[in-house]
Amino acid sequence: MKKILLYILFLSICLPSAAFQHQTADSLTAYVKTGIGTAHSRWFHYAPASVPFGMAKAGPSTNGHYGNTGGWQAVGYDPHHTSIEGFPNFHEFQIGGVVFAPATGRLLTYPGKLETPEDGYRSTFDKKDEFSAPGYYAVYLKKHQVTAELTATKRVAFHRYTFPRSNQSHVLFDIGNRQGESGPVLDAYVEYDGGYRIEGYVITNPVYVDIYQKGADVKMYFSAVVDKKPTSWGTFKGKTKTEGKRKEKGVGAGIYLSFDTEEQEKIVIKAGLSYTSIENARQNLKQEADELSFEQAKIRASQEWNNMLGRIQVEGGKQDDKIKFYTGLYHALLGRGLASDCNGAYPKNDGSIGYIPTDIHNVPIHQHYNTDAIWGAFWNLTQLWSLVYPEYYDDWIKSQLLVYKDAGWLGDGIAASRYVSGVGTNFTSLAIAAAYNVGIRNFDVQLAYDAARKNELDGHNRIAGAGKLDVSQFVNRGYSPYADELHMQTTAAGSGFAASHTLEYAFSAYAVANFAKALGKREDYKKLKKLSHGWRLLYDDKLDLIRPKDSLGNFIEHFNPQEPWRGFQEGNAIQYTFYVPHHIEDLVRKMGRKDFVNRLDSIMLLSEEDYFGGGKTLDAFSGLQAVYNHGNQPNLHVSWLFNFAGRPDLTQKWVRAICDKFYGVSDIHGYGFGQDEDQGQLGAWYVMAAMGLFDVKGLTAETPTFQFSTPLFEKIRIQLNPAYYLGERLYILTKRESEDARYIHDTHFNGKKVNGFEIKFHDLVKGGELKFNSKNNPKR
Repeated sequence: MKKILLYILFLSICLPSAAFQHQTADSLTAYVKTGIGTAHSRWFHYAPASVPFGMAKAGPSTNGHYGNTGGWQAVGYDPHHTSIEGFPNFHEFQIGGVVFAPATGRLLTYPGKLETPEDGYRSTFDKKDEFSAPGYYAVYLKKHQVTAELTATKRVAFHRYTFPRSNQSHVLFDIGNRQGESGPVLDAYVEYDGGYRIEGYVITNPVYVDIYQKGADVKMYFSAVVDKKPTSWGTFKGKTKTEGKRKEKGVGAGIYLSFDTEEQEKIVIKAGLSYTSIENARQNLKQEADELSFEQAKIRASQEWNNMLGRIQVEGGKQDDKIKFYTGLYHALLGRGLASDCNGAYPKNDGSIGYIPTDIHNVPIHQHYNTDAIWGAFWNLTQLWSLVYPEYYDDWIKSQLLVYKDAGWLGDGIAASRYVSGVGTNFTSLAIAAAYNVGIRNFDVQLAYDAARKNELDGHNRIAGAGKLDVSQFVNRGYSPYADELHMQTTAAGSGFAASHTLEYAFSAYAVANFAKALGKREDYKKLKKLSHGWRLLYDDKLDLIRPKDSLGNFIEHFNPQEPWRGFQEGNAIQYTFYVPHHIEDLVRKMGRKDFVNRLDSIMLLSEEDYFGGGKTLDAFSGLQAVYNHGNQPNLHVSWLFNFAGRPDLTQKWVRAICDKFYGVSDIHGYGFGQDEDQGQLGAWYVMAAMGLFDVKGLTAETPTFQFSTPLFEKIRIQLNPAYYLGERLYILTKRESEDARYIHDTHFNGKKVNGFEIKFHDLVKGGELKFNSKNNPKR
């Protein structure tokens, strides 16, 4: 009851305060440009017809049926394509499918190719005829003369198609073909009941599921209703149509409905979605949208986005910075969506159905979620979740623990509970430890600790889906050994990414060591603390670089510090040498303070020429050989390290430069140039940086803190959740000497001067005013 009352209180105090009345939460979606970064983007990046953390994520696809070979390459929607093939309803990491498409004229039941849009059911479109906002998408399909509109509730996708006058108007349900990151289709089924309902499922074999949980699959179910009865119908597989048939099964299965339509006649489809069963998809539709119209759903979706975006309100600053800020926040809230049903049903790791307990009102006590790997998310998402969305972080951990209880191991990435470890490591234990650290503890703490400890220390019979297959080497040696013959593989004997693994495992050992200490696990604490120093074993004092070692303890030969992939995952030795966030003060001492600052400053100067990434090359991996790469996770903390070397002014300089230059407001230049936004990670980094708050240690220290940089806005209001924190609101106020003043000269919190470059997390969430005074020149 107490938690319910606190939540009601939280909803009531989310209304804008007087200081922010002229910029209400209702206006915030106007700053979101959903097309930012869509040129060369991941499958899940563009799904505007959705709500925060929802299951239903509908959006246009220009090339989704092409799929991709590696499971991660850009696919789905590209604004530079000139035709749309349909509208998929599932957009998640390793999950895609259930496509609806309107058409007119001669019935074609295959999508066709980009090069020949006149062939197939795809249609050309003009950018001027396209509109997209959080919760809503619309486009005019020129070939078919149809306006398609999309919106959603949490588990229900809404489609509204406005047809011309025609006796050849069609709606296609293309269920049995691959979409985006889905991988090949294994089976599909679709059925029309002869009235208004169409139901079915598709089973796919995503690339990452095949790698990390071989033999498993991903199932997607739907139950859809149309608001008009068709004049005719049939099934199809590719180009083969069977008129009058109501059921189809197998790869390529689909159903078409044909209608006689008047000019500007609208046909609405509501589609309940589920990962567990058609019956639960039907129940999701009934509970969330049975009496809901398209317009009502559209309004509610916009309200949900505005409410969630409105937990942070900003004033002042530049227009483009506001666009970057709220678009980044939008992407942070879009990813990692629901995988459980209204009744608590969820897909278990073994393919069966589990049930989350419900309360006295039959509402599940928490939800289950899909998630890409949490690799690097401790430098963006988990910090944002901790401060602004702790209730989601809480649920996310409970979701991870469901998989642990069901399958015995934490999963760094999960798609419908299947293991899809994005990079073969596993930072879930660090994320759990950080949540406990900041006071998010509404989960089974003992179970969470057991899971975290096992993830850090146990290599016995470790499965591929748990990642860290070389963890026993790290536990026994203090480092993971490298061998050229391993290439890009990780085994119980070592890894082709051995050096980066050692750094990562040392960091997560530090996090879980502090978790152990807080729980009074003294022996575990001592063991994990010792392991957290493993990075020292790979530090080459002659080069002042991290350098891989072989199984005999020798540094590898023919060492090129800028060579990616050899010992380092998605990076190189120059980038990864700074990957000691938990002992950064020790790294500064090892290098020498002056040399540390000079090297890091030179790296930033060099990388500025390449937009702090891979330059203007449209590629997710374009910056791997660079000295700094903001377009990938391993470097996201580096610009904040000057704080620990006595030069906070350089953190303030370079964080601002990255915000200005790496981030853009166009489809090509959004998150770098075609670099991997990764379900909100780069967006969340911008949000934290723009507020002037960041923790290099990812909130894993015994007493977690936020370090400072200069906020981009004059006023920032953060709504705190009183179910988790003592404060109601946190205000961040910045007085500037000029618009571009970026150097902090003094800081005060609730009237008291803050000495140094950081503030305790627990003090900050008590609420109040954090004030910065910034000037044009650095403080000496």
